[in-house]
Order: sequence, then C-alpha cells, then structure tokens
Amino acid sequence: MEGEPTLRLRIFDLNCWAIRYLSKRRQERVRLIGDTLRREGFDLVLLQEVWSEQDYSDLKVKLAGCYPFSHYFRSGVIGSGLCVFSRFPILDTLLYQYSLNGYPYMLQHGDWFCGKSVGVGVGVTAPLLSLSLQLHAEYCRDKDAYLPHRLVQAWELAQFIRHTSKAADVVLLGGDLNMHPEDVGIRLLRGWTGLRDAFAEATHFEGCKNGCTLVPDNCFTDKSELLPFPLGIRIDYILYKAISSFTVKCEELKTTTGPAPGMDIPFSDHEAVMATLHIQRQGQPACATLGTADLALADVVTEARTEVGVGLRAAQRQRYSSGRMAVLALLLLLLQAAAALGTLAGLGAEQPFPKLSFCLLAFLALGVLVLATGLHLFHTMEVKMLHGTEDQMWMALRALQERP
Repeated sequence: MEGEPTLRLRIFDLNCWAIRYLSKRRQERVRLIGDTLRREGFDLVLLQEVWSEQDYSDLKVKLAGCYPFSHYFRSGVIGSGLCVFSRFPILDTLLYQYSLNGYPYMLQHGDWFCGKSVGVGVGVTAPLLSLSLQLHAEYCRDKDAYLPHRLVQAWELAQFIRHTSKAADVVLLGGDLNMHPEDVGIRLLRGWTGLRDAFAEATHFEGCKNGCTLVPDNCFTDKSELLPFPLGIRIDYILYKAISSFTVKCEELKTTTGPAPGMDIPFSDHEAVMATLHIQRQGQPACATLGTADLALADVVTEARTEVGVGLRAAQRQRYSSGRMAVLALLLLLLQAAAALGTLAGLGAEQPFPKLSFCLLAFLALGVLVLATGLHLFHTMEVKMLHGTEDQMWMALRALQERP
C-alpha cells in the first residue's frame, strides 16, 4: 500500500582478483575484505573472481555471524569465481553459463577455462532477484577480438533477465561487465531490460571521479592498459529496476579510493562499489516497459547485430582454415600409410625415408590432425552460436520496428 515502510538495502560489489598463485597478496587481501564486510554489515555482498573455494570457505566462516546465508557458484574448469553473501534468506539459486566465452587456445587469457557465468539468487526481500556476474575481459580496446563474444554474453544476459524476472518485484545486478558505460553492450543490456545505473541515478556520490573502478592510482593496476584513460575506467556496475508495484531509488553510491583504511594495499585491482537503495511498495503496479524509446533501442540492437555479424564472418574463416588444415593432415597420414603398406608388401625397393624421420612425420601429422579437428569443431559451435544470436537480434529488431 501507499505509505508502507521503506526497505533500505545496502549492497557491496567487488571484483576480488583472487587468483591462486598469481594475484599479489591474495590471502592478505581476502582477509581484509572479510574483516571489512564483517565490520560494515552490508545487506547483500556480490563478489567476483574468488577463484579458490578455500578463500570462499574462509570468508563464509568469518562472515557467518552477520551474513548467515551464502552461496558459491561452480562453473567451468577452474570455477566461475562468483559468490554471494546475504543477511536475508536465499530461497533459490541458479547458474547460467554463457554459450560463448573466448577461445581455449588463448591460454594467457584464461576466460574460457573459468566458464564465465551469471549467478542468480532469489531472496525473500520484495522478493529480490539478485545477480552476480562477470563478462569476458576486453584485453585490447583497439583490436578487441572478443567483442562479438561479449555482445553475445550481454544479449544472453538481457534475455535471461527478461525471462527469469517475471516473478520478482525487484531485480538487482552487480558485477564486472568489462564494458565502458557508452559501449554498445551496456546500452543493449540496459535498453533491452530497463535496468537503471546506480551511478547515474544516485542522489549522492562519493569516490573515484566519474565512478571509475579501474584507476591508475591503484598499486595493483597495470598502468599501461590505462594510458588512454588518465582518470581510469568504469567497468563495475550496480544496476537495478522495479518490476511490479515497487519503486527503487538509489540514495547513495560510493567507490573505494585506493588503500583500505589503515592498510598499505587496496582490496583488489578493482575498486569496490557500494550502493544504498530504497525499496518501497506503491499503490498501483508499475507498467512493464523496455525502459528505452523503441527507435533508440532499435539503433542499439542494429549496432550490436552488426558487430556480431563481423564476429560471425571471422569465425567462419577460422572454421574453414582449421578444416582445410585437418584435411591436409589427414591426406599426409594416408600417403604415409600407403607408403608403409607398399614397403611391407614389397612393392618398393626400400623405405623412402629413414624410419625415425618417417615416424616423427607421422606423429606430427597426427598431432596436427587432432588439433585442427578440435579447432574446427570449436569454431563450428562458435559459428552456430553467433548465427543464432544474430537471428534473435533480427527478430527483436523486426518486432521493435513493427510496433505501433
């Protein structure tokens, strides 16, 4: 009813950069994060890149008194790194793994092995549908080979939210989206779901200039990656929307700024994002809307579909190249087999090559065949996923254009 008490919800979101054996001072920082969360007493904590389950277990034990409900989302080879801590009961959880997530042969990046996902927790507050997530990293903005994959992830995330939030009253999303606020992926996600940006909506803001969460002043940040952005970049977000008879307003948004209080190190190479939301029931249900003018949204979908099409053509070329390599390796193996059989049958005077060289060439051809076949199968699946997303975007675009 109108005038019902307002629920004040305090949220903490952080990309923890807790990679075992690789992240600097990981255990010390995880303990620092736990101490801060226990002291501050947030209502909901969304963490990314907690790659070690032992780190999660240590946090769970430390925070059991103030966050009695928690969940760790397992995915991929090394895990999704996503976990959530809550003061309120978590009634249900769900993990959705994106269909495209980089390339398995790009070992130096590793996104494919962690199985980037979105973790969903359904709580009793409102009820509240909360999502913790991370999208594929950018690595190089000038030559972003992963842009089509990240757009597919943004589209799947937007579709996922639209289809799973129908029973919720409030949707809350927090995480490292690895996209700038003006990037097409962010505009697509917000336009298609109606999510609102806490930074843009906050009545009061305190923290890094422009809400940046990857800043040069952070001692763990790779300064060379931020040379084009002297103030830093904003890639960590808290997004929200009310669906039924509720309203949500962002009273305050904060980011951490450098070292933690009384310490010589920050929590992570990312700055944490903290939001205070006011949730209140209204007299009449809110109208369901995409949150953006249809014509503007159609332009965003068109731009995203174009980028996905570029990725599709690149994947088709890679599939053709790997398939051709597999055929050539197979032909070489068949020729070697024919030569070996001819020698055994006495059709040749002697082995045309030294036996060791012949065996090494056979093993090399076999290795190329296995590798090229695996790449061909992977890029075939990539083509199918990109093509499917392109078709979905075309259907959505047509629906927008035909709407009265």
